[in-house]
Amino acid sequence: MNKEALLLNIDKIHTTKMGVDRIKKNLKLDTNNVVEYCKKKVLANNCNIYKQGKNWYCEIDNIKITINSYSYTIITAHTIR
Repeated sequence: MNKEALLLNIDKIHTTKMGVDRIKKNLKLDTNNVVEYCKKKVLANNCNIYKQGKNWYCEIDNIKITINSYSYTIITAHTIR
């Protein structure tokens, strides 16, 4: 599926309170605005965006962000080893 579908709906991307905590812990972030952090990563020109099943995967800077393709909820983000 074309990554344009995700990019056209960038304003719908959000996460839950538990998602904020999980992403902050996994990426060792010192910000509460993890949604904006993730959106900036997704919008970067060198971000590799692909869809598998019901999720979008966005890989950039050794980070993988998982976004549900129906609700645009950031499920998790973690470093790629």
